[in-house]
Amino acid sequence: MPRGLPDFEGVWQVSRTIADARGPDGRFAGTATLLPNAEGLRYTETGQLTLGEASFTAERSYQWSVAGPNQIAIAFADGRPFHQFDLSRTPNALHDCPPDIYRVHYDFSPWPSWTCVWRVTGPRKDYVMTSTYSRLGVDP
Repeated sequence: MPRGLPDFEGVWQVSRTIADARGPDGRFAGTATLLPNAEGLRYTETGQLTLGEASFTAERSYQWSVAGPNQIAIAFADGRPFHQFDLSRTPNALHDCPPDIYRVHYDFSPWPSWTCVWRVTGPRKDYVMTSTYSRLGVDP
């Protein structure tokens, strides 16, 4: 189990499935790099996203920071709050983005691999996105 933010530093292989009730389903394969900066860790993800028959390069970034004892806060790249979770409890979180609701559950039990499962519902969204992370190394 990770004990804190520094345990996430490094390069991770990311494998993701997107089961979309409204279709098409998708998958992503790539890497996530978490590098230290003044606020904590900068998360940068890049890889190949396939939705149905279409495939393209995709990337995104977030800012991870300490939000309190055992608490990790994740913000969008522009600094807006996204969600936070507690490493000492069941790491669940909610992001309310009207009209949609994003619920996530993190599973760190197979550490140093881990997963997060997002359940997204709303008037135009109905999907489950499962991401599996496996450590590739500490240095990018």
